Amino acid sequence: MNTLNAALFAVKRFAVLGLGRNGLPAVQTLSACGAQVQAWDDGEAGRQGLHAALAHMPPAQAARISCAPLDRLDGFDALVLSPGIPHHLPRVHPVAALAIAAGVPILSDAELLYRAVRAAGSKARFVGITGTNGKSTTTTLLAHILQQAGLPVAAGGNLGPAALALPLLPDNGIYVLEMSSYMLERLDSLHFDAACLLNLTPDHLDRHAGMEGYAQAKQRVFAGQTAQDLAVIGIDDAWCTSIATTLAKAAAPCLTVSGANSAASYYGKNGAIWHNGTELATTGPALPGTHNAQNAAAALAMALFLGVDKTVAAAAIATFPGLPHRQKLVESCNGVAFIDDSKATNADAASRALGCYDRLVWIAGGMAKEGGIEPLAPYFNRIEHAFLIGRDAAELAATLAHHNVPHTVVNTLENAVPQAYTLAQQTHTPVILLSPACASFDQYGGFEARGQHFQALARAVHAQQMSRTGQ
Repeated sequence: MNTLNAALFAVKRFAVLGLGRNGLPAVQTLSACGAQVQAWDDGEAGRQGLHAALAHMPPAQAARISCAPLDRLDGFDALVLSPGIPHHLPRVHPVAALAIAAGVPILSDAELLYRAVRAAGSKARFVGITGTNGKSTTTTLLAHILQQAGLPVAAGGNLGPAALALPLLPDNGIYVLEMSSYMLERLDSLHFDAACLLNLTPDHLDRHAGMEGYAQAKQRVFAGQTAQDLAVIGIDDAWCTSIATTLAKAAAPCLTVSGANSAASYYGKNGAIWHNGTELATTGPALPGTHNAQNAAAALAMALFLGVDKTVAAAAIATFPGLPHRQKLVESCNGVAFIDDSKATNADAASRALGCYDRLVWIAGGMAKEGGIEPLAPYFNRIEHAFLIGRDAAELAATLAHHNVPHTVVNTLENAVPQAYTLAQQTHTPVILLSPACASFDQYGGFEARGQHFQALARAVHAQQMSRTGQ
């Protein structure tokens, strides 16, 4: 974090476990602010990354960092645990157990960002956005609106960059943070001036001991809010609708949002966002479907609360370019559109994309989440054929067979993309949709790598067609 005083954490001592996208920036920022930091990663690659970073730091800063196993935590002010490392379920990490035994707080980097900003004297506001799906789009869209309004803004968190890699903002600045359930479990003094819970469907259930625990973790985005703050919640699923009833009685004013339900404070209708029967903004091609209407409604509600003019907000929504790997048209060849929706790592996310197309060839698979793709059955009649990849392709195939959906297990994207194009051409199907409904880690480092591979294969198909036919 630039421009922070080097003495902000001069009397503090932090332990950092996990030196990836969140952990390494935490080490760098905490040490730059004067803290003593003992860092460790269970993997050699993470430790090597720290050693490489140390070589480029000022000597005085590097001297405050040690890379050593965290075998005792007495005397530390906090343990900064990377989000993916559990401190409770499904199995407590040994270092987290040491922290709990020693009474050392386990904090997220978002919490430390808040403390650093306040210690630096900035009154910048904080926005927290969470939900099972849509939080990255909503976070990026709100940041886009605020930027178009000329406000100092920094966006990150679960979406990236890491919270502690964000710059110090002035008093009129706004931090827009995508918050995972893991990060929300580790908040202490941070409360959000505007907080949003978009939706809840089953995800990360092993980490939270079931859906009730998952919902409780997500609701922490509203913790500590006052009458001067704003709560925004979707009402397009039963869990959030129930939570909305509770929020209506809380201190902070509560606005509801929906993709299509006109009973909400802000809602989607006819490709636009409405409020009290008045059209406020059109969504455009970068925000297809009712799920994106809900995302846009939430972003608009928060932007207006934060002081953005309605006209400015509407223009920003209309010019939003969308996010990579979220229903992005990446190639078109002889009337067949290749759509990259690699970010759809669970069935609920995939349902948003499947609902946007009347006929499609579907590419799905990877590491299935609990419940698999059975919840997608209402969309199966739209699928001309499915090509299945990844570890759990056989599980998905069994579900599709039960519903008489034509499908082929092809294992890899290299096999899936050209076969999907051939079939789309033969059947005059206008869309090839990669919306895997599964995690990617069986074959890729993340959904981004999976989406990039899909794009490269789609371009290769197009190039091959051009060489053959000139079209």
